[in-house]
Amino acid sequence: MSTSVKASKREQSHHRIVEAASRAVRRHGYAGVGVAEVMKEAGLTHGGFYAHFDSRDALLVEAIEHAGAISSALLDERIAARARDTGNPLQALIELYLSDEHLANAEHGCVVGALASEMPRQEEAVRQASLQRVDRLVRRVASSLPESSDSGLASVIAGALVGNLQLARVQGDNADGRAVLATARAALARLFASTPHT
Repeated sequence: MSTSVKASKREQSHHRIVEAASRAVRRHGYAGVGVAEVMKEAGLTHGGFYAHFDSRDALLVEAIEHAGAISSALLDERIAARARDTGNPLQALIELYLSDEHLANAEHGCVVGALASEMPRQEEAVRQASLQRVDRLVRRVASSLPESSDSGLASVIAGALVGNLQLARVQGDNADGRAVLATARAALARLFASTPHT
């Protein structure tokens, strides 16, 4: 087997491991990511893990980065499509982030919404990777605001989005959880999304 074929197979395996871990960390939290379970979900043996990662934390860092990049790209695409109709990207962000679909699909959603309360207690490398996702979310909110907005407003709105999503998930993917989101969407729209955007 050629070196390039071996490298390609290794890259494919590595990607499958990261994909599985990125879903697991959002579904179960940092502590719920077990190496054996991730390798099994990726269709690989437990013993092959250290051919790809030096440690479980190294896996978590890549999983968080991958999950964040994928979910951010999807959110950006959907915000752009909805904002073309409404002319209000912040309203689109609020509606999509606090949607019933996001409530029900933690393993495919925002890393910050899934993990924020756990982030400060992680080892430094994992905490820093997580912090980058928080910063990315705040920047995404800021890009949806009018240029004249106060510089701290994006953090306030990001916190409200994440907090309300987490409160809804505590209630569950049910009528109570969806009611939390509906109330939050309406309140945030009244408070922040009524300003014309340019």
